[in-house]
Amino acid sequence: MNAAMMNKIRKMQKELQDAQQRLQETVFVGKAGGVCEVEMKGSHEVLKVTIDKDAFESKDDIEMIEDALVSAYNDAIKQIEEATAKMMGPYASMLGGVL
Repeated sequence: MNAAMMNKIRKMQKELQDAQQRLQETVFVGKAGGVCEVEMKGSHEVLKVTIDKDAFESKDDIEMIEDALVSAYNDAIKQIEEATAKMMGPYASMLGGVL
C-alpha cells in the first residue's frame, strides 16, 4: 500500500473515532406523550428521568407511569440509532458496509 493510501486510511480512522466520540457524548431526550422524559447519552447511559407529577392522579397510575417510561426510553434509543446511522453511514459505505 502506498503512503497516500495509508494517510487516507489514517485520516478516515481518525474521523470515524471522532464521530463515535461525538455520538457517545450527545444527549438524546426520549419523550412519552408529554408525561415523562428520559435523557440518555449516545452511549446508552441514562442521565435523567423526569415525570410530570400533574399527569398522574394517584398511585393507581403506576402502571401508566411504567408504560410511559418504557416508551420514553425506547424513543431515546430510536433517536440514538437514527443518529448513529446518519453519522456512521458514510463510513460504512466507504468500508463496504462493515460498520
